[in-house]
Amino acid sequence: MRILSITAQKPDSTGSGVYLTEVVREFSRQGHEQAVLAGVYREDEVRLPAGVDFFPVFFHSEELPFAIPGMSDRMPYESTVYSAMDEGMTETYMKTFRRKIREAVESFQPDLILCHHLYLVTALTRDCVREIPVFGFCHNTDLRQMRKHDLQREFICSRIGKLDGIFALHQEQKKEILKVYPVEESRVRIAGTGYNDRIFFRKGEKPAADPVRLVFAGKVSQEKGVASLLCSLGRVKAEGKGLQLTLAGGNGDEREMERIRSLADACPWPVAFTGRLPQEKLADVYNESHIFVLPSFYEGLPLTVMEALACGCQVVVTDLPGIRPFMETYVPHAPVFYVKPPRMRNTDQPFEEDLPAFERELAEKIEVCAGRVRDGHMLCPDLARISWKAVCGRILEAVKSAG
Repeated sequence: MRILSITAQKPDSTGSGVYLTEVVREFSRQGHEQAVLAGVYREDEVRLPAGVDFFPVFFHSEELPFAIPGMSDRMPYESTVYSAMDEGMTETYMKTFRRKIREAVESFQPDLILCHHLYLVTALTRDCVREIPVFGFCHNTDLRQMRKHDLQREFICSRIGKLDGIFALHQEQKKEILKVYPVEESRVRIAGTGYNDRIFFRKGEKPAADPVRLVFAGKVSQEKGVASLLCSLGRVKAEGKGLQLTLAGGNGDEREMERIRSLADACPWPVAFTGRLPQEKLADVYNESHIFVLPSFYEGLPLTVMEALACGCQVVVTDLPGIRPFMETYVPHAPVFYVKPPRMRNTDQPFEEDLPAFERELAEKIEVCAGRVRDGHMLCPDLARISWKAVCGRILEAVKSAG
């Protein structure tokens, strides 16, 4: 089968980008011919499997003289906020992507198109391509954009409603999709997620638990709960040399990073910033760590949780919709500890008055995990039911049944 994957942003710099890249890799192993269309900068190095055609849409170019619009309002690289795009920018963006999509389809002649994010470029793809099956993946940030502003809302909703099928990460996300877009329930399938077991696996013994090593991976931002994590560490009662924290990830918002660095300076335990890491280096950091912490205020189904578990970490994560049921179904008995989220406004902005309680519980769960680490509870759970091969199998099954 000839498969064209499309994303409006960089294909390897966020969770959705990793998802796209891993699906492409797995389909390559299965012998499918593939191409990828993505928004990038000319200086970007895009790593795709050998033989995969690449159709770049260049930003900061003569055609698109602005930064890549990000599905999150704060991306780990320079980006434009969708809600801040004026009529001229939007018209240029849509015109350019229409042309690039048609060029890719005419050149590559795909049998199937897989679009990431139920948003503007997926809507454009459906509008441009009528005779080829087009399926869309929801990554949660698309739902957030639809709730936050009205940019091309009517156009997006109408075209998303005409997709041949939609893939959700879990049942709770499926319910949200059905609330936002005019689609039939039967056309929304659960794809789930996987992790790369060729990169993320246990590499020998963990270091001694003195200090206990914590790691966060993702965009170093307020919406990912990093500020609350740093504040919570002041509440953690620790033994011996205590704790140390590694923050792995980037953030294009310098003002926000300055605030986070100030909180790190005030933290009673050492905090290291690594910047964004390639997958292999991130796996090394997980293997050198005891506890993975993701105190995010908004997530779909975070790949980092599975990756950290595979490397032998215990996990502390916000109890966001869909995550606990998925983990309990596919990775039963995993050492995952959940923290009740604060109330939210605008989907990802916590009520300030709820943060102290959130940070107290976050500290408590970190203490519990630290105690388990010191007692030697560091066994890897069985992750056999989570694989990219299984995800791709569910994708092809849905495509076959829709055809």
